[in-house]
Formats: sequence, C-alpha cells, structure tokens
Amino acid sequence: MFCDKKFLIGVVALLMGVIPVRSQTESRPHVIVVGVNGMEWDIIRPLLLKGELHNFAEVIQRGVYGKMKTLSAPNCPKVYSSIATSTPPEENGITGFVVAGKTASTDMLKREPLWSILSKQGVTVGMANVPATFPVMPLNGYMISGMLTRGKGCEDGILCSPKLSEVKGGEAVYPPSMVAELQMNVGDFWIDCSRMPAAEELKGKEAEAIDQWLQQVSQVRAQQAKLFDYLLSHHRTDFTMLVQSCEDRVGHWLYPIQPYNAGYDSTLHNVRVDAFPDQYRAFDQVLGKILPYVDRSTYLFIISDHGIKPLREFEEGRRLYRSAHDHGGNTPIIAKHDFEDGDDVPGIFIAIGPNIKRDVRLMGFTVGVFDIAPTILNLYGIPKPTQMKGRVLSEIFEAPSSQPSGPSAR
Repeated sequence: MFCDKKFLIGVVALLMGVIPVRSQTESRPHVIVVGVNGMEWDIIRPLLLKGELHNFAEVIQRGVYGKMKTLSAPNCPKVYSSIATSTPPEENGITGFVVAGKTASTDMLKREPLWSILSKQGVTVGMANVPATFPVMPLNGYMISGMLTRGKGCEDGILCSPKLSEVKGGEAVYPPSMVAELQMNVGDFWIDCSRMPAAEELKGKEAEAIDQWLQQVSQVRAQQAKLFDYLLSHHRTDFTMLVQSCEDRVGHWLYPIQPYNAGYDSTLHNVRVDAFPDQYRAFDQVLGKILPYVDRSTYLFIISDHGIKPLREFEEGRRLYRSAHDHGGNTPIIAKHDFEDGDDVPGIFIAIGPNIKRDVRLMGFTVGVFDIAPTILNLYGIPKPTQMKGRVLSEIFEAPSSQPSGPSAR
C-alpha cells in the first residue's frame, strides 16, 4: 500500500511546515477539474444544437473538446482510480465497486494518486464527491468523500446516499474539524446520489415513484452545487476536483429509449422522457456557478469516466458482461456502460485555460483516462512518476513551448 508510515509522516511534516515549500508569493497554476459520471455526448449534442446548454457551449468555444478513451467494462470507482493514478485497475488495486468481496476503498490503493503527489510538492488540494475516496486521506488541503461512502442504511457503501451526519466506518471529511463548518454553512448534505427504487417499490405506482426519486436527485444536486460554491469561495486551493454522480444513475434507469430497445417498459419509460436530458440542463446551471471562479489564469477540465448507452441484448445474455451490481438491487435498468469494449461508451474531455487552444474538436481517441494526471502534474512542473501509463496532452496547447514544464514552471 502506497500510504505507508513514511508517506503519513511526510504529509504531517508538510502540513507543519517542516518540509520546505515554495514561497506563498510564488504563483502556482490554478486548476479545477469537474467530473460528471456517465456524461453522454449522444444526449448532450442535441441540447447544444438547440441552444439549451449556454454555459456548456461557452466552455466548448473557449477550449478543446472530444471523446476520452475509457477502460474496458468501465465503472466509476474503477475509472476514477485509474484517472488519479494513471495506472490500470490491476495495478492500482481498485478493479470495481467490490474488490475481493469488500467495497472498494482508499485503503486498497497500491499506486499513489494525483492528489497525494501534488500535496507532497506543496500544492494545495481540494477534493469533493470524487468516487472511491472513502475513507478520506490526509493531504495538503481538504477532502470530502463521494461514491462508496458508508453510513446509516448504507453499510456496504454501494450506490446509496448517507448524509454527512450518518457516515460510519471511516472519516468522510479531512480535516475532521471541517465537518462542523460544512454542516453550519452548507447543511447536512447527502454524500452521493441515492439508489433507484426496486421493482417491487415501482409496481402500480411508477409515476409517483419516479417523480419522488427525481425530486431527491434535484435536492442532491442543489446541495452539491451549494457545497461546490462554498468550497470554491471559502477554501480556494491550487488544485480542486469536484464530481457529480446523479447523471449516471438517472441514465441507467431513465435513458430516453424507444419501444424497440431492450428493456423498454411503457409504464416506466413514457413517464418522464426528459428525465435524462434534464440532468444536463441542470448540470449546465451548476457549471454556471463554477465558471465565476475560472478566470483567465485558471485551467478548467470537465471529464466523465465513461458514457452510457441503451442495453445490448446480445451482451446481456452473456455472463462475462454482467457487473457485480445493477445500480439498484432489482431496479429495471435500460442503459449501461460496462460493455467489454469501452470504446462504445467513451468519456468526455473538455479543457480551457491559459495557452489552451480554442474551439478545437479532438477527433478519435486522442485523450485517454491515463493522460489526465500527467497533464495536470505537468502544469505544476512536476515530473510524471515512472509508474504512470499516460502522457502529457501537449497537443491541446497553442504551442509546445507555451506549456508549463520543469522547475521553471514552479
């Protein structure tokens, strides 16, 4: 495990000022990463063409955008851990929601993640709602856990939603002293989006159950938006990563499919056909709250771990493709992402910032999940560790010579 005694001692020493760090007056890049689980281009593009995603469109026009190559059979903890470590699941230790019969956790990480590397280099780090970050780790800043956080009524932590006050089995906030501050200024927020209703909870009252669940989704998003705004305004850090997950869960259950799609049920899928597109209309509003913190010297990356597509009948019949869970017990699922061929459900990559090209579409799979961490490290002039599999995305910048690199960038 990477976070051994030496690492913990190093972090404590850094926070106490024992390890020399750069002067506070010396400028560092400001980077914000916004993750949206399961963000799907096929749903977003029509909304962009209709002019319904104003903030999203503004970001695309200001930067580079395209598909991001994900992993085979992708899921959130598996991909986010690979993004953070720039190593494949079999190397970093997080191979899915469940690893060797136990819910995935930071204790299982075998490779050092991006936020730890940045912290040890004196970069201040802020993290909120990132999947598979429970229990939280010491770092030079703050961390609020996300998906897979355990708590009351959520003992296994899998796809359920404890409130901050209900967390059990580990710390959800670092430093712990920040809990009271968050409860006072943000409220007792849900850590993650809730699990969808099971089949027996839906029977005969589909419309009511769907509306109630979507109402909670809206409440979760409002809380997350309030949390993000508070953190960006009161706890500014050099590097900040914020993630939303409700989009993914709504897509699994309420993707706007047609009667010929596998899994179609008219009693369910005629009720709220706009439910999934509405998630991106709502995300656009959240993005509007984040953009005021993105000035001309700030880098903003918007990423998704994978996309999501309607069910494929031939794959559903083969045990090889079945995941260890179905995102809600026996909830009727109509769309998924864990196809063996991850290229069928690519993630999204968007970047804006100093010297990044403007209004440029990246064709094919120029960007992969392993490339995010090396590119961000490069912005801070930190060499890529040898174990990282990705590369610096030099092509997104106006000119190679304009990229921050080496000690001079510090």
